[in-house]
Amino acid sequence: MNLLRFTTAGSVDDGKSTLIGRLLYDSKSVFIDQMEAVEKTSLRKGLERIDFSLLTDGLKDEREQGITIDVAYRYFATPARKFIIADTPGHIQYTRNMVTGASTADAALILVDARHGVVEQTRRHSFLAGLLGIPNVMVCINKMDLVDFDQEAYDRIVVDYARVKAGAGLRHVAFLPISALLGDNVVDPSPNMPWYQGPTLLHHLETLEVERPEGAGDFRFPVQTVIRPHSDTHHDFRGYAGRVASGKIALGDAVTAYPSGLTSAVASIVLGDMQLEEAHTGQSVVITLADDVDISRGDTLATGASPRMEQQPLATLCWLDNSPQRPGAKYVLRHGSAEARAMLANVEGVLDVEALTFEAATQPLTANSIARVQLKTTKPLVMDAYTQNRITGSFILVDETSGATVAAGMLS
Repeated sequence: MNLLRFTTAGSVDDGKSTLIGRLLYDSKSVFIDQMEAVEKTSLRKGLERIDFSLLTDGLKDEREQGITIDVAYRYFATPARKFIIADTPGHIQYTRNMVTGASTADAALILVDARHGVVEQTRRHSFLAGLLGIPNVMVCINKMDLVDFDQEAYDRIVVDYARVKAGAGLRHVAFLPISALLGDNVVDPSPNMPWYQGPTLLHHLETLEVERPEGAGDFRFPVQTVIRPHSDTHHDFRGYAGRVASGKIALGDAVTAYPSGLTSAVASIVLGDMQLEEAHTGQSVVITLADDVDISRGDTLATGASPRMEQQPLATLCWLDNSPQRPGAKYVLRHGSAEARAMLANVEGVLDVEALTFEAATQPLTANSIARVQLKTTKPLVMDAYTQNRITGSFILVDETSGATVAAGMLS
């Protein structure tokens, strides 16, 4: 399936929701009754034009305040591709929401107000995009109509963003001058900016090549459950169910089970009532092995380069909980289908958004803090670096007492 997942981010009032609403409207992805409701609400608010942000701001508080609070997922399709949009908040106190919405994105749209240029939230969101390994970033320089579609205003932002790109470690960055309110360069080329000869936003999204390194990586298969039917007919059956996190596997391939290190060969691959010759990234299957190997939930089947097994891994952590970190507290670390008790052995640094560097921690982590930490776990994690594999390289920390998810992390 030709699917693109992308997230939107930017400072408050940069026009994220308006842009997504305009994109949905101009691509004919809005139902008539939805549009009629938005038109009525716009008139009731005394607006001269349709408020396209109403198509995406779904929460009552968002509509009243005119801001995005939660992560709003939207789905639309064109003849060229299907899309899933994560419209994420711009306020600094909702950084954790952006981390959640962007964690599975193939691309990020970062909006910059043409009047204000690169601001703190631009740097923060760009750094998060780099941290989360989003391969493609589109910097949409919005509200060009409010600077008279001036090319110099656009060029200044392109130059200023160069330092952000380098500091955030972004690989592929494209720049687009747009007006979400008027629709310039969103779906149709703008007659107001003849100096811009690049693609429109929709054309860029439709033709963007999706990079998913997991598809070509080494085979990783976290075991979710062991299937042992209790019947005379299937008394010898022992299958391992899960989802292929990366790579592919075929009948007869040699695999190693971790953490035990025992090896065997693939005897069968089952999907529902079908017998498969091979399984690829993203497929949920049941695998049986030629040998009776002791494997349980939380173990990993792998080929190629051996995954790392560490009990004191380094990681980058985003603190999600409203309650601050409690030094010495113990948490449940959930890593794929595996669990272990864990604690933060050391907080090595906390992100300084202005400098885009990690500075020494002077206080416990609080909501939306981003930090480099060293963990200590009760058993080894079978892991890869997040930059190599988003699934086997990510985890969450859960408070043992309340069950609340307090942090999300990326293994180094």
